[in-house]
Amino acid sequence: MEGLVKALNDFFWGPWFIYGILIVGIFFSIMTRFLQVRHIKDMFALMFKGKKSEKGISSFQALSIALSGRVGTGNIAGTATAIGFGGPGAVFWMWAIAFIGAATAYVESTLAQIYKEEKETEYRGGPAFYIEKGMGQKWFAVIFAVAALIAMLVLMPGVQSNAIAGAVQSAFGIEAWITGLVIAILLGIIIIGGVKWIANAAQIIVPFMAIAYILMALVIVFMNISEVPSVIGLIFSSAFGAQELFGGLIGSAIAWGVKRGIYSNEAGQGTGPHPAAAAEVSHPAKQGLVQAASVYIDTLLVCSATAFMILFTGMYNVHDEKAADPAATFVQVGEFNSGQLSGEEQVTFAKSIEAGAAYTQYAVDSSLPGFGAPFVAIALFFFAFTTIMAYYYIAETNVSYLFSGTYEKIGIWIAKIAILAAAFYGTVRTSNLAWAMGDVGLGLMVWINVIAILIIMKPAILALKDYEQQKKEGKDPVFDPIKLGIKNATFWEKNNKDQ
Repeated sequence: MEGLVKALNDFFWGPWFIYGILIVGIFFSIMTRFLQVRHIKDMFALMFKGKKSEKGISSFQALSIALSGRVGTGNIAGTATAIGFGGPGAVFWMWAIAFIGAATAYVESTLAQIYKEEKETEYRGGPAFYIEKGMGQKWFAVIFAVAALIAMLVLMPGVQSNAIAGAVQSAFGIEAWITGLVIAILLGIIIIGGVKWIANAAQIIVPFMAIAYILMALVIVFMNISEVPSVIGLIFSSAFGAQELFGGLIGSAIAWGVKRGIYSNEAGQGTGPHPAAAAEVSHPAKQGLVQAASVYIDTLLVCSATAFMILFTGMYNVHDEKAADPAATFVQVGEFNSGQLSGEEQVTFAKSIEAGAAYTQYAVDSSLPGFGAPFVAIALFFFAFTTIMAYYYIAETNVSYLFSGTYEKIGIWIAKIAILAAAFYGTVRTSNLAWAMGDVGLGLMVWINVIAILIIMKPAILALKDYEQQKKEGKDPVFDPIKLGIKNATFWEKNNKDQ
């Protein structure tokens, strides 16, 4: 099993793919004339303007669901792992992929809005919908929908629940299976109410958890304020191999920064477009810009909070995975528990700390003794739990794409049972296998989605130009696909006709 998972990971996350994602992000940035800079004001202003309706959710609710998916284990354990295997320079590459990924997020989310459908009492959309309507290739859309179901219901929930269980056991001594049971019960209560319940829960939990986490990071930064120049300098020098200690890790810094950056901010993954399509807006570009902002919030704020807590306190080891000598694997060893241990005992203990959430726990603990483990456990619970909620929403949307009528209802119930089982199972399996399986699920979706949006990006670019033109004329932009020559945008054609 582990051999197969590793082989798939090597295929999906080979150098060609990692650098390819960077190139795609740069390409979309150029094609949109770096909207992530030009429209940064609109990106944040629009998130509070769209109002919910009987069939659609508000822009803020759509953003909250998207952030539920983006802000998860990747922000705590993933960022720490990137530092552990790529050095401090990996943080810079996480920032880089977020900056250029904002353009990718705009393209995929705008396409989701353009090609969304009205199914019964709510809006549905996402990669499967825009692949079929934009490319005219239903078979390719079905492949994405099936891949999304496998990833969202089987491969990826375990990463989140496993991280929760590990942190809770470390902080409170609660057995993993008990945590798994609690997760399954709470998740079941929320998802049984469908999209509206998920949206309502997300818009309350997500802002609260993100603000609390960022405030904790600011406290730690201020407690170590004299280290600001050296830490910032370390991140940038390590990113380009200029820092002597981490000079040999530039390839790992890029690879881990990009991999964990994509895992965290999800730009190009095809997850963000699902809630984006459900938003009630007058123009697709509006929600596309809001979703671009979610990438900034995820990486530049929440991931950076984790990175700063770890780097400012020095609570991290750095491993060289490619070291020829097994004894030379550790490039740096952090001073974990240095208050109680010293010398070789301290080094031995530090080397036993696995890269992940434990780094963040020790970072908080070193500044606020006794507070680290419980704080990170609670933060991880909220971060990861809401991510599993978002996974379910994405799975339900793809079930809705594949089936209709009675079959759709049966499929949705099967999806509910499957994600509850996967979340519970994830708490009791090894963390390495959980992350590896999550990487396979992520790679599968990114691979299919990126190919699709490269082929059908034109409507998203036209929508952006139309939005900008209407804004220039002092109008509140309203979308008319026929005027722009965009075909198969049936929802908007019908909506405009009805009005």
